[in-house]
Amino acid sequence: DHKHLTFFEMLGNFSIGDYFKKDAVPFAWELVTQMFELDPNRLYVTVHLGDDEAYDIWHDDIGVPAERIYRYGNKDNWWGPAGNEGATGPCSEIHYDGGAGRGCGPMVDPDVLSELQQKEQDGGDPQPVPGCHPNCDCERFVELWNLVFMQFYQDTQGERTPLPAPSVDTGMGLERAAVILQDKTNIYE
Repeated sequence: DHKHLTFFEMLGNFSIGDYFKKDAVPFAWELVTQMFELDPNRLYVTVHLGDDEAYDIWHDDIGVPAERIYRYGNKDNWWGPAGNEGATGPCSEIHYDGGAGRGCGPMVDPDVLSELQQKEQDGGDPQPVPGCHPNCDCERFVELWNLVFMQFYQDTQGERTPLPAPSVDTGMGLERAAVILQDKTNIYE
């Protein structure tokens, strides 16, 4: 489709105990808004349902309006572990808005989406989302950057314990960045 290929080049960085959310989020925002010069009004952020710390950094420290921060459950905003056990944690993503004309309808309110996501997270059946949102399957949004906050170790029974040195693993698709920076509508252009 317009944002997925069979091969892609992943850009990113790691921090193993050197810095965590409080630094990683501003680094990401500085790169996309100052270095890439993307309009902050075209950027939406996603966080995990339970990650109030990341939400507060995006909203209070960075200044992203609440109506552009969406909360999702484990399916969309939790990473790992890569195998039966290992490092795992919530993630936060920066999505680029290609414009309402590329969307599937009006934007759903972030609070409404959070309620639906929480019900599903609690074991309820997935419900249709009444509107467009950053993780929508339409062509309005492109996930530009994923910040994974590895803060737990998950054992083979699924029990999580805090890591002694929380880590950051970020990823940004080179092709997606090129599409956005060249003001194209898809990767094939």
